[in-house]
Amino acid sequence: MTQSVSDILGATADYYQVFSDVSGDDLTWWAQAREFAEWVRPHINDAWEKAEYNIPAIEEAARRGLVRDTIDIDGERPMSIRANRLIEMELARCDASVATAVIVQAGLAMQSINLCGSQEQKQTYLGPMARMEIRGGFALTEPNHGSDSIALETTAVRDDDDWVLNGEKRWIGHGSVGHITVVWARMDDGEVGGFIVDQNAPGYEAETITGKASLRGIPQARITLNDVHVPDSRRLPKARSFRDTATVLGGTRVGVAWSALGIAIDCYEKALAYASQREQFGRPLVKNQIIQQRLADMLMDVTAMALYCKRLLALEESGEMTEKQAALAKVHNTRGARRVAANARDMLGGNGILLEHDVIRHMLDIESLHTYEGTDTIQSLIVGKTITGVSAYR
Repeated sequence: MTQSVSDILGATADYYQVFSDVSGDDLTWWAQAREFAEWVRPHINDAWEKAEYNIPAIEEAARRGLVRDTIDIDGERPMSIRANRLIEMELARCDASVATAVIVQAGLAMQSINLCGSQEQKQTYLGPMARMEIRGGFALTEPNHGSDSIALETTAVRDDDDWVLNGEKRWIGHGSVGHITVVWARMDDGEVGGFIVDQNAPGYEAETITGKASLRGIPQARITLNDVHVPDSRRLPKARSFRDTATVLGGTRVGVAWSALGIAIDCYEKALAYASQREQFGRPLVKNQIIQQRLADMLMDVTAMALYCKRLLALEESGEMTEKQAALAKVHNTRGARRVAANARDMLGGNGILLEHDVIRHMLDIESLHTYEGTDTIQSLIVGKTITGVSAYR
């Protein structure tokens, strides 16, 4: 059955009809993401509470063609930039762990190979990765280098036809539960290169990070590389500097802005639904002025976030989007999602801390989105540099 935008979003969530022009194949992709989200939603909270990675669910997303990030795959119908961003929003609206798993697989690992790999590497990996037959990680962040990842210490030294990798990585999605990891390391000439490393290679050791209170539905790893030999055929030939790494990150930074919007929409809709049916002092919560004001405040944030995403989409589709514009959207939308989630959690009262209402999970998960792909501070400083012409961080 054909769906419309109003079938996917609640009556007021798209208050300015920001998405009213979504149609055709883009709308079909969005509806497919929505159908997958509704299919997986009953399993989300149990996996999150147990800190378990629901691999079959991500494999189902792949079977539905959702693990793509616009990359052309033989035999698969095209996916536009717009469709991909709507998918990211919709998956996060359901669960940020699922959305992050798809972004790690497609937006980071697959796009590294797509943008920086050889034709042979693309043919070998991209199809199987889109089908989740090969799970891939993206290893850039290190224990001592997060925001300043340009200073990475992991080394890649040439040894005849091999490269020998040494170093440590941290917060690597799929790093301990995958098959390959795209590792970024400093080469002999001082430039940064990318390497496709088998996770069962001698010297590759990965430990899943425990004790997380956010994104509990996707494992992240600390990786140690001890004299890991990688053949030169596994080096990404078009990765010649950190700028190439940053190109990959630019796309996922935009994805975080869209994911934050998805989280905010779900929190707003859950709060509205709860306040409409919950009675206190003999009448529904929604009849109270303070509740209506809070809902209006939440909708203001959701609408502003949607407008940021819509404008950024136009710039991305025209090829005009800059790193600075992506940074502004990322920091704006994660801040907005934090406010919306906090308001929703408070409106639900004691029930707000129960996973069954989803809001507390969103509230905790947005903390990770607020930090990864560049912290709030770093994104603000990137924008500040463009405003002042002066760098405050290097």
